[in-house]
Amino acid sequence: TALQHRLLLWDCPSECDYSCQHVVTDKRLAREPPYREPVLQFHGKWPFYRFLGMQEPFSVIFSLLNFLAHDHGMKVLREKVPASYPLRKFYLGFGYFGLASWIFSCIFHTRDFSLTEKLDYFGAGASVMYGMFLSVVRVFRLDKDTPKRSSVLRAWILLCITLYLAHICYLSFWRFDYTYNMAANVVVGIIQNIIWSGFSISRYQKTKRTWAAWPGMIVAWVILAMSLELFDFPPWWGAIDAHSLWHLMTVFPTLWWYSFLIKDAQEDLQGLRLKA
Repeated sequence: TALQHRLLLWDCPSECDYSCQHVVTDKRLAREPPYREPVLQFHGKWPFYRFLGMQEPFSVIFSLLNFLAHDHGMKVLREKVPASYPLRKFYLGFGYFGLASWIFSCIFHTRDFSLTEKLDYFGAGASVMYGMFLSVVRVFRLDKDTPKRSSVLRAWILLCITLYLAHICYLSFWRFDYTYNMAANVVVGIIQNIIWSGFSISRYQKTKRTWAAWPGMIVAWVILAMSLELFDFPPWWGAIDAHSLWHLMTVFPTLWWYSFLIKDAQEDLQGLRLKA
C-alpha cells in the first residue's frame, strides 16, 4: 500500500473493497449487450477513482474552492466594513460557519468514515441554520441596541441553538436518518430563501438599485444548483458526479453574497451618516 494511502487509513479490507468495486464496474461496462444501468452504487456511493488516497477528489477540490471563497469574502469584508458596524460580527460569523462546514466537507470526501460523515452533516447543518439566523437578524435589524430588539435577539439565538442541538442529538442518539436530515436542511433553507427573496424585492422597489436584487438572484442560482442533487448520475470518467458539481456551483454565489453584504453595509452606513 502506498504511503499516502496508509496515511489516509486505507487498510487491507478497504483496499479490497475499492478494488472489487472497480473490477465489478469494469466488467459491467464491458458487457455486450450493455446493461441498462452498467454503473452501480456500492454502500450508497458511486465507484470513484481515487487520487492521492482521496475517495472523491473533485468533491474535495470544489469544497476547497468554497472554503477559499469564504476566506476571500471575509478578508474583503474586514477591509471595507468598519469594526464599529453592528452587523459586521454577524456577517463574519456567517463566514466562520462556512469555513468550518467546507473543511469538514473536504475531510469527509477525502475519506468516508462514520466520524467524518457526521462532521460533514453537522457542519453543513450548522451553516444552514446560521444562514436562517442571519436572515432574521438582518431583515428585522435585531442588531440594533434597543431593549426590545435585544430581548428578541437573545430569544432567537436560544431558539436556533435549541433547534440545532435537538437536530444533532436526534441524529446521534436516536437514528442517523438521511431523509430526515435532508428534509430538515431543505426546510431551513427554504425559510431563509423566502426571507431573503422578500427582502430583496422590497429593497429593490425602494432603491431601484441592481445590487438590492442580488439576494433574490443568488437564491435562484442556489435553487438551480440544488437541482443537481435531484438528478444524480454515475460519475463522468469515474470522477465527477452531480454532488461534486453542486459544490462547484456554490463557489460563485458565495463570492457574490459577500459582495452584497458589503454593498448593503456601505449603503446602511451612508444612510446613518446622512441622518447624523
